[in-house]
Amino acid sequence: QVQLVESGGGLVQAGGSLRLSCAASGSTFSINAMGWYRQAPGKQRELVARITRGGSTNYADSVKGRFTISRDNAKNTVYLQMNSLKPEDTAVYSCNALGWGTDYWGQGTQVTVPS
Repeated sequence: QVQLVESGGGLVQAGGSLRLSCAASGSTFSINAMGWYRQAPGKQRELVARITRGGSTNYADSVKGRFTISRDNAKNTVYLQMNSLKPEDTAVYSCNALGWGTDYWGQGTQVTVPS
């Protein structure tokens, strides 16, 4: 089992920045990739960014050039640096870890960018 604890959400004005953190504990040796998903009201959950154990990354087109995902393997923590935030980035952001074919999820953290 893997447990994920997120932090760093909040309210920020358009153009501002936030950094989300997700700390993993438990069977972290099983984790192959970690990432961030988001779900806005009335919309489906979507992948924002993902990073593999080896450091390969992929991003949603809507956040490329603005968001950066990084990982500290020693701390079993993944970060999402979000810059130039827009109102359309408003959503609940959830951390995900994929380990041995099993998806693990954090509790979610709200990010609000008022228009």
